[in-house]
Amino acid sequence: MLATGGAPPDGPGWAVEMKWDGVRIIAVCEGGGCWLYSRNGNAVSAAYPEIVAALKALSGTGSLILDGEIIAQDREGVPSFGLLQRRMHVARPSEQLVAEVPVQYFIFDVLRVDGVDVTGETYLERRDRLAELRPSTPVSVPPYWTDVDAEKLLEVAREHRIEGIVSKRTDSVYLPGRRTPAWIKTPLRQNTEVVVAGWTPGAGGFGTTFGSLVMGAHDETGRLVYIGNVGTGFTQAARRVLRGALDEITVSASPFEQTPPEAGAGGWHWVRPILVGDVEYREFSGERLRMPSWKGLRTDKPPALVEMPPLR
Repeated sequence: MLATGGAPPDGPGWAVEMKWDGVRIIAVCEGGGCWLYSRNGNAVSAAYPEIVAALKALSGTGSLILDGEIIAQDREGVPSFGLLQRRMHVARPSEQLVAEVPVQYFIFDVLRVDGVDVTGETYLERRDRLAELRPSTPVSVPPYWTDVDAEKLLEVAREHRIEGIVSKRTDSVYLPGRRTPAWIKTPLRQNTEVVVAGWTPGAGGFGTTFGSLVMGAHDETGRLVYIGNVGTGFTQAARRVLRGALDEITVSASPFEQTPPEAGAGGWHWVRPILVGDVEYREFSGERLRMPSWKGLRTDKPPALVEMPPLR
């Protein structure tokens, strides 16, 4: 179930949760085994062995389907997507990496309990079921609040450098795979996924990698549309890794139906639009992302589902 972006709603009948900057994961536990799946259905159990072990202990021989977010926290306890990148792209992490970059699974919903589908129950009923689970580290159930001013919670999120808040109707059922206004996400920073469509040459220290990545997203008709370039937010190591990946998917023609006029000066290199990145930006007026900054590659969302960011 996916949230709609917007301002916190007014009026009664809403619960508020913190918005965690991590990777969305569905956990399926059955008969003593547990499996983790990313948002695009990829199996990622081997990438997070400590989460699987904790979920096995939690579920025992029963059955559970859970929805939540895997996060990594920095030294100050703030969720860090950049730190999580060190785990996201490692299929089978070493014991050393697991120790260096511990992760947690924050459960915020439940879809099935002991073989019973509970998606038709209300949000508060499902939350009561989560309260009965009593998981242990590194799995936990973060709190939610009702009858609290969402704007005040948004300020709390800001003070603690949390990504934002999510408001959920207390009577809402769980609608798998659907984006609905029954859940409203309010990020403090604007983030969006982008499709990497190409790159521009770099200069100076970036001469062996790239200057910027060419970004695209799909409009309401499904066309891949140019939404700007991003040239900041990369470490030098990330630039080298990305350049290697880009060289393997080079194509001669632009993947855009309408090639951006900026490419007319030449020097732009095109790639198959199969890589998805996470970008932070100031605002989007409908043509270009303003002041974008790269956060990292995403493996949990297929390029076809990357849509245009909201206008603001």
